[in-house]
Amino acid sequence: MPTTRELVLAALLARLQALAALTLHDEVLPERIPAAGLIILRDGQPGEPEVTLSPLRYHYQHRAELEVVVQAGTGRASAFDDLIAAIGAGLDTDRTLGGLCDWVEPEAPASVDLPVEGAAALKAAVISVILHYTTTGPLA
Repeated sequence: MPTTRELVLAALLARLQALAALTLHDEVLPERIPAAGLIILRDGQPGEPEVTLSPLRYHYQHRAELEVVVQAGTGRASAFDDLIAAIGAGLDTDRTLGGLCDWVEPEAPASVDLPVEGAAALKAAVISVILHYTTTGPLA
């Protein structure tokens, strides 16, 4: 049986896969970026939980990361902005990921332009997504 952590990450991945961009989970950056863009979900760290007793519960603020990449000769900034907006809209549709989380909160991206020799430049960012969820144990 999957852990709560894996269920939450799988639900986040499913939400992102509904977008036009190619979405991968813990994969290396491919050699070619699809025209619609690329999102790589990184598991991140669950952090130190707050613990309540009676009943025993572990409350996590898990920081997953989305690596977002767009490659285009022209209109790169607007394509990147469109993808970021689509991610935000996708997360806004259900901030509990079907009841698996108490709340999902993305942080603002800090984007960077990356030149590629002999090809169109990349525009990329890492977006932290804070997943608030509760488990019955640190390994549950």
